[in-house]
Amino acid sequence: MLPLLSHQQTLEPVYLAYLDALEQSEYSGDIDKRYSARLVQATDNSVYQFLPQAVLYPKNQQDIQIALTLAATDAFRSVTFSARGGGTGTNGQSLTHGLILDVSRYMNRVLEVNAEQGWVRVEAGVVKDALNDALRPHGFFFSPDLSTSNRATIGGMINTDASGAGSLVYGKTSDHVLALRSVLIDGSVLDTQPLDAGLLCNPDNVSDNPLGQKLISAVAAVCREKRTQIENQFPKLNRFLTGYDLKHVWNDNLTQFDLSRILTGSEGTLAVITEAKLNLTPLPNERAMVNIKYDSFQSALRHAPSLVAARATVVETVDSKVLNLAREDIVWHSVSDLIQEVPGKVIDGLNMVEFAGDTVEVEQKLASLEAVLTEQISKGECGVLGYQVTQDKPSIEKIYGMRKKAVGLLGATKGRRKPIAFAEDTAVPPEKLADYIMEFRAVLDGHNLQYGMFGHVDAGVLHVRPALDMCDVEDEKLLRVISDQVAALTLKYGGLMWGEHGKGVRGEYGPSVFGDELYGVLQDIKGLFDPDNRLNPGKLVAPKHTGALYYDIDSAKRGKFDRQIPIEVRDAFPDVMNCNGNGLCFNYSSYSPMCPSFKVTGDRVQSPKGRAGLMREWLRLLEAEGVDVNALAKAKPLGLLQRVQNTLNAQRDYDYSHEVMESLKGCLACKACSGQCPVKVDVPKFRAQFFNIYYQRYLRPAKDYLVAGIEDSLPLMAAAPRLTNFAAQNPLSQWVIKKAIGYVDAPALSVPTLKQRLDGHASRGYDLAALQAIPEEARSQFVLVVQDPFNSFYDSGLVLRFIQLIEKLGLKPVLLPYKPNGKPTHIKGFLDKFAKTAQSSADFLNQVHKLGMPMVGIDPALVLCYRDEYREVLGANRGHFEVKLANEWLLNVIKDLPAKAAQGKQYTWFSHCTESTAKPNTANEWTKIFAHFGAKLTAVNLGCCGMAGTYGHEAENLERSKALFEMSWQQTLAKIEQPQVLVSGYSCRTQVKRFAGYKPKHPLEALLELANI
Repeated sequence: MLPLLSHQQTLEPVYLAYLDALEQSEYSGDIDKRYSARLVQATDNSVYQFLPQAVLYPKNQQDIQIALTLAATDAFRSVTFSARGGGTGTNGQSLTHGLILDVSRYMNRVLEVNAEQGWVRVEAGVVKDALNDALRPHGFFFSPDLSTSNRATIGGMINTDASGAGSLVYGKTSDHVLALRSVLIDGSVLDTQPLDAGLLCNPDNVSDNPLGQKLISAVAAVCREKRTQIENQFPKLNRFLTGYDLKHVWNDNLTQFDLSRILTGSEGTLAVITEAKLNLTPLPNERAMVNIKYDSFQSALRHAPSLVAARATVVETVDSKVLNLAREDIVWHSVSDLIQEVPGKVIDGLNMVEFAGDTVEVEQKLASLEAVLTEQISKGECGVLGYQVTQDKPSIEKIYGMRKKAVGLLGATKGRRKPIAFAEDTAVPPEKLADYIMEFRAVLDGHNLQYGMFGHVDAGVLHVRPALDMCDVEDEKLLRVISDQVAALTLKYGGLMWGEHGKGVRGEYGPSVFGDELYGVLQDIKGLFDPDNRLNPGKLVAPKHTGALYYDIDSAKRGKFDRQIPIEVRDAFPDVMNCNGNGLCFNYSSYSPMCPSFKVTGDRVQSPKGRAGLMREWLRLLEAEGVDVNALAKAKPLGLLQRVQNTLNAQRDYDYSHEVMESLKGCLACKACSGQCPVKVDVPKFRAQFFNIYYQRYLRPAKDYLVAGIEDSLPLMAAAPRLTNFAAQNPLSQWVIKKAIGYVDAPALSVPTLKQRLDGHASRGYDLAALQAIPEEARSQFVLVVQDPFNSFYDSGLVLRFIQLIEKLGLKPVLLPYKPNGKPTHIKGFLDKFAKTAQSSADFLNQVHKLGMPMVGIDPALVLCYRDEYREVLGANRGHFEVKLANEWLLNVIKDLPAKAAQGKQYTWFSHCTESTAKPNTANEWTKIFAHFGAKLTAVNLGCCGMAGTYGHEAENLERSKALFEMSWQQTLAKIEQPQVLVSGYSCRTQVKRFAGYKPKHPLEALLELANI
């Protein structure tokens, strides 16, 4: 049976006392001591795992001052802190065993935009892409780019001096920092900005903060004194990130000093940055991208310097492994036309070259490059196979979207070994990059490793991710060996190991890069700012006389914990184990489908990454208790009385399973993660597995039985629809249902019913024998309509109009008998019942499939369940039946129909989350179909509507459901005339009716109107 699970990771007494004192202070932010919250913040986008004591979410700068001032008292001088933003670090940059200061939840405002002077002032927690959304109307953007820009915060970018595509032109984050506001270890505030050298003579001229005066004077003096050593020791690289930028605190002629350059790149080890003033870049008037295809990755690398010489703004490259993974991902549908195959050739390398600027300048550069490429292709030079040009801004962004997703796509590699980040942001002089990479590849080939490569060849930075299995002790040892080899190799080529993502745990390589003298300077600076080593301790450097760095390459990794889970259990929960921390599910945009529960709560526990991490710990703890999870999944529930007792005791007895449940029940089961996540983490799948086991020990809520039984009970209720509606829809019944079951706003059954609407219609009266008797050559004229519970019983008019549309197209509809689909039972974790339902429906549909007539379903979520959950649960027993979505079927039908003349009709299509992520080309298909019918269809990209099946009908979810609807759907709907709104998902139409006050049409209904014109 499922036991009570305890994690044994209690908080240290000093931290408990500190947090109690903080709660009693004027601190206004959140304090999260939950084990689940600590676990989620224990990992980032790296292989490391450090469990923090707790997570603080300050609401403002004053909260951070209060927290650090309290910690400066004698009682709490052992309390340590690490500031955190998006958590996208690839080497444990913000991980800690102390307290996390997460500024992303509340401190995420754009405070001031000065378009006239070209600068912006922001809080540290604002996401980079969100900042650019705010700047776009003013004609500017914050130009340092990075692949995680839709979840990385400005504070994180400053602390790692982040940069990415186009850094030769746009520079690093530090090149755009005009001023910073930071909280020092004593709780005081320090403002930093460029200062004329003459002001340094009088400390009162530089700061009103006594500690700040000391810091500015000391750092200015030592960096001036060591100027020669600094110039000689620091590599001449565009991407040289020291952690503490000794070189650029003074300008070239030593007339201006800026302490902000020390803070930028310091990874939170010197102060907590709260605000930044940043300079901005005007949006270019013209952009053009050339996608150049090569016969090998080496050819792409060696060709890159000539592309830089062509004065390109950006030169990005990817290898064949990344390209092939992209072809298998949802992202490929958006770029396939932009990266077409070269007939008879194999593309093994790709350079993406962008020109941006004034129109005339861009056109000249583009024409010049095209002429060179055309000649090289004709002569068979440089390995160039072909190229494509696009000057369409949305298309250019799609290309970058594919390149940015490459980081996560590598995690989708098959097998136990996965490409991982640990030596993947090395930088060398660009002219040496090709030779360096050949040696790098030789190192990896010498260890018989697979790897993927992509990056910024214009800056000499290439991301190389070797594939290792961190659950394998020998592979973990190999990570150390390779790290040491790569660190030595970069020095050989005049480069360094951390060219883009900061050092993190790699601080141990600092002395070999800086030399003992300058490394000692770095230690002294750390000691000035943080003498007790309490700000992100163990990273970059430690103050002198405080011992070695806490963390290094060998520090605790996620694999140390994951390997405690038996292989057969890992194999049974692949979605749980495959999450690599990429964090795309933290995408800030409310117009992105993944992940609605995170967007509406701001709680990382309520995200796919959070849920996967909690489930991994749950599996580990079960193994520690000697429980076979696979056997447990097949066990029978405890007796009713025992489950009642366990449920009553749930408030008294701690059980880690409750924390997992709290996270998983917040999931909408929209399945956006299964399509949009780079490694296809399917949360609803393992959510159902968990529910199935959890409720062996505890009572299920009544609403779960209501949802699970709805498909079976609907035919009975539809026998007397008016009576059923009266019984369920009156105010008293609704109050009772809400209070007793926790269910709200249940829809009314259709009146008249589908049976009544089709009384006497030829489509009714399904007869398998009669259909089998139809000659095969005539069967293409028949269309079999597969019913689903929601449209057949709650929107029967839509099913009728679909049948009428089929007839209007000259075909013969046949309404198949209603068979439960089973998706509601799967969502609630009734896996045994779902398996039986799925097998019964699959047997029936396989029998019908033999007729060779197309089977078509209306609701996307239910149709896609046949393809996904059925295949997962039934395996080979699913059979080969195929139920098409209406758009898939229509796309084939219109090939044989004459196109209608343009009728001046316009529509806007809103997709279902499951549909848009599982079938990303659906919008294009509907657009093509409507064009054939003489109408224009525009698709809008939105987040979740907030209904997601029955989620929005559960009382405890009502406020979140409404908030999700308001995030993107409400304002978009308000801009469109009601007759033009088309919504394909039943749950989405229900949500629009509930909160917008009208029922939108399904695309099929609009097509019927067009067909009748």
